[in-house]
Parts: sequence; structure tokens; C-alpha cells
Amino acid sequence: MPYYQFLWTPDILNHVDEHGVTIEEFEEIVMDPDFVTSSRSSGRPAAEGFTSTGKYLFCVYELLEDGVTVLPVTAYEV
Repeated sequence: MPYYQFLWTPDILNHVDEHGVTIEEFEEIVMDPDFVTSSRSSGRPAAEGFTSTGKYLFCVYELLEDGVTVLPVTAYEV
């Protein structure tokens, strides 16, 4: 399982919260996804899978140049 640092901004926190996804759920899926793909609309990397809370999430993010910092973009329950 990879280790990532997450760069949470107030805007991203609000956006993800509007979709009913917590920080912990987002980070859980990105760090241990069931499936990795890319967003059809943006081409950004995306991780999906079941959280420990039972939600199946689709999490879109950017992996910054350092290879360990993740900038969350959006997430929603599928």
C-alpha cells in the first residue's frame, strides 16, 4: 500500500463534504483502492472502492510531481 500526503484546501474540503464523503474515506480509497482508472471528464487519476463504512466511492485526484503528494479534486458515492 503506497503512502501519500494529502493537500486539503478549504475549497476541496467543502466540495468533497457536499458529496457526503469524509476526508478519512477519501484517503482510505486513494491509499488502498479496489481499482485505479482515470476520470472520463478530466483525464485525472481516479481510485475507486469500498470504504470501511460500506460506501463505494469514486475519488478523483492529482498526483503532484514529488510522487507522494495528492491534491484531492472530487469524490462521490457510486
